[in-house]
Amino acid sequence: MLRLQKIALTQFKNYPAFEIGFDRQVVGICGANGVGKTSLLDAIHYLGLTKSYFSRHDEQAVQTGCSGFRIEGLLQLGQIRTEITCILRENGKKEFASNGTIYERLSLHIGKIPVVVIAPDDAVLVTGESKERRLFIDQLLAQIDPDYLQRLIRYNRHLLQRNALLKDPAISTTSSRALLDVMDDQLAAEGQFIYESRAAFLSSFIPLVIEQYHSIATSEHSPTRETISVSYQSHLQQASLDSLLRTNRQADLSAQRTTKGIHRDELVVTMLDQPFKQLASQGQRKSLLFALKLAQADVIKQKKGFAPLLLLDDVFEKLDENRIENLLRKVCTTSGSQVFITDTSADRLDRQLSKLEVPFQLVSL
Repeated sequence: MLRLQKIALTQFKNYPAFEIGFDRQVVGICGANGVGKTSLLDAIHYLGLTKSYFSRHDEQAVQTGCSGFRIEGLLQLGQIRTEITCILRENGKKEFASNGTIYERLSLHIGKIPVVVIAPDDAVLVTGESKERRLFIDQLLAQIDPDYLQRLIRYNRHLLQRNALLKDPAISTTSSRALLDVMDDQLAAEGQFIYESRAAFLSSFIPLVIEQYHSIATSEHSPTRETISVSYQSHLQQASLDSLLRTNRQADLSAQRTTKGIHRDELVVTMLDQPFKQLASQGQRKSLLFALKLAQADVIKQKKGFAPLLLLDDVFEKLDENRIENLLRKVCTTSGSQVFITDTSADRLDRQLSKLEVPFQLVSL
């Protein structure tokens, strides 16, 4: 089992200096808004994914008036103890080390300490644009397949280069068109691999999501199954990316961007043959969000051989009692994860966790 035993923060968000140990599989973190509950979860996310879950830029995680931060974590997997250190230097350079050895590239750490987060802003995964669901799938596959992550990094780099060339006024020259041919070959090679990886993965992942949704949304008081459908859509279901790039080149030149490719893939969710986000209630949307995240955790556990750290931030809002109990029972008793849960109410957190009859640690900030 993967366990975070201790974390220490220096100049990280609203923590000038802070250290805490964890001795239970389930950890409840309570306190008023603004005391640092979410910041503590974000520090744990840094240990696994090398970046913030809640901020776009590392500088936003630095305590006001300071320059740089430091996060140290002690983790144990089986008999192996690992010290992870993340440092943001004054010059903005970020260093990441495992047992004192600094990684040459941050991406090499991804997947070693898998993490799954469920937070209020994750609602965009259900209600937002297609890029949110692509990012979700990419982050999941990156944690279980290092090759996928490296191919995705290269695809995104080639895509930026191709789009820049498409905007170049000199694109009509022979040399520019020849360069575009080369870029198409590079983009197609990476994109085809990513599409095939996504398609193979989603064929088994989607049924798991639907199963999780039903188990969360259905209860003995409401036995009717809320029927939903999830499907994967990609331009590459009609033709290879190499063919698409060449067929649509003129359209791309006019639009000055790459109009076809895996960067436009989508997960489509429907209920009663209508778009899910238009028909679903707040509770149903949250149930789908939890289903996606719990399926993510299950897949990581299957692929890695151990469960990821599971971070639940303020998940009790807009959920009825039954959905709360279903969710907590799943994550705290059957997931195998070390679970960190935040809430503003210590009483509510204590009451909900006590129902599960599992040992838990309650931290007050």
